[in-house]
Amino acid sequence: MKIKILVLLSSFFYTVAVSAQDPVFTQYFMVPQVLNPGFTGMLETTNVGVLHRTQWPELDLRVDSDFVYAYTWNENMNSGFGLNVLSQRETFSDYKFLEASLAYAYRVQLTDEWYFRPAVEFGFGYKSYGFQNLVLGDQINIGSGSINSGSIDPLAYNRNLNFFDISAGMLVNNENGWFGLALKHINKPNISFEKEGNVPLDRFFSANLGYEFLIADYVDIISFPYETRLLMTTNYMSQGSFDRWDFGTGLIFKNYFFGVGAATSPSKNSVDSSFLISINLFGGLQFDHFKFGYSYDFNTTQIGKTGGVYEISLMYIFDTDRCYSCPKYY
Repeated sequence: MKIKILVLLSSFFYTVAVSAQDPVFTQYFMVPQVLNPGFTGMLETTNVGVLHRTQWPELDLRVDSDFVYAYTWNENMNSGFGLNVLSQRETFSDYKFLEASLAYAYRVQLTDEWYFRPAVEFGFGYKSYGFQNLVLGDQINIGSGSINSGSIDPLAYNRNLNFFDISAGMLVNNENGWFGLALKHINKPNISFEKEGNVPLDRFFSANLGYEFLIADYVDIISFPYETRLLMTTNYMSQGSFDRWDFGTGLIFKNYFFGVGAATSPSKNSVDSSFLISINLFGGLQFDHFKFGYSYDFNTTQIGKTGGVYEISLMYIFDTDRCYSCPKYY
């Protein structure tokens, strides 16, 4: 019984640590505004979509995340306007996170080919825990080995909280490439479940870099259609003591695309940590205004049998022929 209790408490504290980190999506190249508000309105048309992620389905710590967005472009104002909704759920503690935010990006023309897009994002977040699944300290009777049904721990009565969130980003791009920087949780909102507690949410920093080009412009191709394009992209992200560096490449055809990527942890927070976290395969279809994507991450760490991570994305792009000076990588 004591061993079971210790495992349960250890799992709780591990879950708290994980829940304080922002979700990171493998298909960031499909929905880049999940990392950087500077991508808001980048296609200079109206775009709506959803991205779903399931992580570690074969563990008790399964985490499901969703990102739903809609943005539009106003040519007279040189501006993009977006609405984003991020949701996350964890099975063990019944942890739930929900945030809705408004994003705004402004386009500044630097040269005939290059643009600068500063952006801001304001959100309102909600977090909750299902403490009925956890055993708190004052419920344990060490002498008898029994467990009390109730608790006076303040955490048991503060099961949810709300917070205001501020983020900002910038993007420099031309027709084929982009470079961006973003900083989320600038105001470091308090996410403590204790009434008088103070646990600031760590700022989330990301750097985004990518380049897409027509292969036929550089080499003679025989095996692929002339319009085949190559995408190369990378993102570096850090939050608190954790960081992650993702990179990948893919081939884009007229009606479908596929590629491979990798997720790494440069800092290696412990001796047993792995530098390579996962190998990620992705692919999808694009037809008319619709685009569908699927990815699967093969775990390369020592966590054990997790069931990997898979993501599904679906988006609809209005007026696909409108944008001539921005990357069409997603």
